[in-house]
Amino acid sequence: MTIIRPLRHRMVRFLIVGGGAALLFAVLAYVFARSGVPPFRASAAAYLIAFAFAYLTQRSWTFEGEQSHAIAFPRYLVLQIGCAVLSGIVSYVAVEIYDASLLTMSIGAMLITSAVSYVLSSLWVFARVK
Repeated sequence: MTIIRPLRHRMVRFLIVGGGAALLFAVLAYVFARSGVPPFRASAAAYLIAFAFAYLTQRSWTFEGEQSHAIAFPRYLVLQIGCAVLSGIVSYVAVEIYDASLLTMSIGAMLITSAVSYVLSSLWVFARVK
C-alpha cells in the first residue's frame, strides 16, 4: 500500500500529530470562546487539551511508546516550554532585528521550533530504550 508506507516514517507521523494538535487547539479555542467562555480561559483550556493529545499521540504512535510516562512526560513538558521560549526569541529577532514580515516571522518560528522539537523528541524525550 503506497499510502501506508509514508506513515512508517517518524517525521511524517510527527507532522501529522503536530498539525492535528494545532487544528484541535484552534477549533477548541473557537468553540469554547463561542460558547461564552472568556477568551483567556477558552484558549488555555484548548491548549491543555491539545497538549495532552499531542503528548499521548506522539508517545504512543509517532515514537511507539518505549519510554515510561514518568520519564517522557517531564521531558516533553520541558521541551515544549523551551520551544515556546525559542518561538518568542525567533519571532523577536525576525521582526525587531531583521524587520521581517509577520508572515515570515510566523513561518520561521514554526519551522525552527518544529525542527528542534522533532530532534529533541527523537533523541531525548522519546529516545529508544536500550
